[in-house]
Amino acid sequence: MAKKRILLAAGGTGGHLFPAFALTEELKRRDVDVHIVTDERVDEMVGNSPADQMHVVPSATMKGKNPIALLKTALTLGRGVLAARGLLKKIKPDFVLGFGGYPTFPPLIAAGQLGIKTGLHDQNAVMGRANKMLANRVDVIATSFRDVKYLPENCQHKVRLTGNPVRDKVLAVQDVRYPELDLQLLAGGANDATGEGKFRILIFGGSQGARFFSDFFPTALAELEDEVRAKLSVVQQCRAEDLDRVRALYQYSDIDAKCEAFFDDLPREMSQSHLVISRSGASTVAELAVCGRPAIMVPLPHALDNDQLLNAKMLEKAGAGWILEQKDITMTGFHRQLHEFLAEPSLLQKAANAAKSVGKASAVVELADLVIESV
Repeated sequence: MAKKRILLAAGGTGGHLFPAFALTEELKRRDVDVHIVTDERVDEMVGNSPADQMHVVPSATMKGKNPIALLKTALTLGRGVLAARGLLKKIKPDFVLGFGGYPTFPPLIAAGQLGIKTGLHDQNAVMGRANKMLANRVDVIATSFRDVKYLPENCQHKVRLTGNPVRDKVLAVQDVRYPELDLQLLAGGANDATGEGKFRILIFGGSQGARFFSDFFPTALAELEDEVRAKLSVVQQCRAEDLDRVRALYQYSDIDAKCEAFFDDLPREMSQSHLVISRSGASTVAELAVCGRPAIMVPLPHALDNDQLLNAKMLEKAGAGWILEQKDITMTGFHRQLHEFLAEPSLLQKAANAAKSVGKASAVVELADLVIESV
């Protein structure tokens, strides 16, 4: 019997690619050939792809209402559809699954034209605009949340709740227990210079970094009292152009810190942390829950559909984290929250347990089952 061949289509950022990579890992365990098609933003992550092959097709995002800009976008997407048709004829996939973002348009449209079965996976609590426009064209829709805003009513019959798949690196640390907090240190006792007994904070702003995270949090931590700074151990993922100044600030303020533009194994860093400070993209929220780590979530502001805010509210409602909207963050408020954690560490342990209770490590298996069933 010939091996099944699946094509996954995803936008070129971590929010779309990480679940695509996770599904690829599971399908490869089932001896399935997997190809991924995306856009040019994938360059920095292509080395981490578990797919048999990565492909790039022309794509563009629809922004604003300028007729000239919309025409250019339409022409680019048209070229993308033609390129995708050629790719599909060459690969001959049994099924095409889109993970959202406008780069999924050309492969999904081309697949429909060629009579290939198709599906969508939406990672967020709000259905993405590209997925919403494609929903009526596909055979199945997988969702990560029970209630998804903007999911077309006439598509409910083809929906399966699978959850958001997480990568093998996340599954590898799902059973790592929440690290014990050194209560003597937090209460002002002896300082462990190695960082082993310190209050460990992981800070990252998404797969492509975030300038705000480099600007605000190192400065806010540096402004803490001497005795509080001595209790901290910080791991922060920064934009490459921010690295030198962020490292210098931590060094100047005598905070034990490790800063990099990219961590090969961010899930391992997450598993070693007492508190995560991050955006609330769908993959981040899913990984926090599977790992069982409490988080201060700063949703991406100005998002068209506020998807990150709604994602974060799902964890906050479960008692698994705290939302700080970027427009509302103040130094005083952030310091107050950290002092509260240091004074009552049980708050973090309770939030860690709550996060773990809503994590769905089986999502990748359930999504792979749906794909295989749909072929």
